[in-house]
Amino acid sequence: MCPTDTHQSAPHRPRVGIPWRTSADEDNAKAAGIRGKNEDYLKAVERAGAEGVIVPLKDERERNRLIPTLDAFVLPGSPADVEPQEYGSENHGLSAPPDAAREETDRAILKHAFAEKKPVLAICYGCQLLNVYRGGTLIQDLRAETGTATPHRKKDLGPEAEEDPIHSATIESGSRIASIAGTTEVAVNSSHHQAIARPGKNLRITARASDGTIEGVEWTGNSNWVVGVQWHPERMPDDPFAQRLFRDFVVAAKAREAIAHET
Repeated sequence: MCPTDTHQSAPHRPRVGIPWRTSADEDNAKAAGIRGKNEDYLKAVERAGAEGVIVPLKDERERNRLIPTLDAFVLPGSPADVEPQEYGSENHGLSAPPDAAREETDRAILKHAFAEKKPVLAICYGCQLLNVYRGGTLIQDLRAETGTATPHRKKDLGPEAEEDPIHSATIESGSRIASIAGTTEVAVNSSHHQAIARPGKNLRITARASDGTIEGVEWTGNSNWVVGVQWHPERMPDDPFAQRLFRDFVVAAKAREAIAHET
């Protein structure tokens, strides 16, 4: 065996684009080198065998240059809410201020990913933005609009709560995420006050909380790997289901990259 064989056979790590959670996070990173909660997403994709690449929000030229060079995308959570006008509604005083640069970046990513059939894992806010991008609508505040007693964020547990609430979710059998979970009942963390109301075009509901809140969707328009989850698997590094979710996503990214290299 020649000494370079081992190096040549080393598997390539797909490059996964992850936009900054907010414009403020991007500013903090530039000013103090702090990546904040984006670090959780970077670590999750790296543990799964990929390289995480942060996508800028404010530098449109660099963003547009970078997106086509990436193999897959994670759309992270955010303390912002999607602009209600984007789904034909208005802010009833329940929706947090939008982050226009984050929305524009996610939309640019989704446009490219759908056109080029690149995998997308959309998490919490990212799942909601994915749904709106596909023409769906959102519940602006679960407690106010549905009256649910199920806690979906720390605030629902009380002012002293330090950990995200955990609740059960039922997964639709036959879905992509069911095959990843290996079961139809899972426990997930929760940190949101909005959720999907009407699913967007070609998005199948794949998971619900016990109160009926939509917890997962997946793309059915073609075979591309596009999954949205309302919980935060990147904050569950020791959970086998969360690990399998990121690994399956990275496997899809590797497969997509292999096909691209053959064409």
